[in-house]
Amino acid sequence: MNLADRLNEDMKQAMRAQDKFRLTTIRMVRAAVKNQEIELRRPLEDNEVIEILSREVKQRKDSLQEFGKAGRDDLATAAASEIDIISEYLPTQLGEEEIKTLVKQTIQETGASSKADMGKLMGALMPKVKGRADGKLVNQIVQQLLQ
Repeated sequence: MNLADRLNEDMKQAMRAQDKFRLTTIRMVRAAVKNQEIELRRPLEDNEVIEILSREVKQRKDSLQEFGKAGRDDLATAAASEIDIISEYLPTQLGEEEIKTLVKQTIQETGASSKADMGKLMGALMPKVKGRADGKLVNQIVQQLLQ
């Protein structure tokens, strides 16, 4: 079962269970997927759906920070719950040590030695971690290791 089908099935289950929050969250994600399918005029593959899910999680993490700054704990709690639901559909996230290992391997592969080589390094690294790690964290680790 591909990811889009799994979203549909989970939406049906949420309807049956009358879990309105989960249903709303899945519907928002499905709408984003559907909009991309309409734009591309074809069904999406799993890696493209994962990209959309990652984008949705990133948007909610940004919102979570803003809600925290504004003192809106109610909205922050809702955003955190949405992140949890959407994350169920993403591949297992890499830990910091796993990312460091991948960065070190990629540094050896590309021969990067300074921050001037960062673009080349990130270009080679991001496809390896796509959907499995936060880009900001990867960027921070790369900067640490290139110093």
